[in-house]
Amino acid sequence: QVQLVESGGGLVQPGGSLRPSCAASGFPFSTHALKWYRQAPGKERELVAAISSSGGITNYADSVKSRFTISKDNSKRTGSLQMNTLKPEDTAVYYCYARSAIAEYWGQGTQVTVSS
Repeated sequence: QVQLVESGGGLVQPGGSLRPSCAASGFPFSTHALKWYRQAPGKERELVAAISSSGGITNYADSVKSRFTISKDNSKRTGSLQMNTLKPEDTAVYYCYARSAIAEYWGQGTQVTVSS
């Protein structure tokens, strides 16, 4: 069964940190690039960060550059998004997305709320 299961969201104060992660099963994770998207209430889903299948190339949205770090561990079949210096505008549901040339998979999403 193909699964991409996220965890690690939650409530944090402005300036705090969170590290959502996703665990993959049922497909060859090492051949898939990994992306994190987020969607805030009333807004379109936006790309936050991306990493190549091998983990050697990363890209970030300007709004999170220098605050967020995406990573991928093919041996453990996991990916994560280290989020530091969080701001209220980072509040959203965060989705993990894995894609190869022939297949794509979405996680169910994890809520991140930044509020005092």
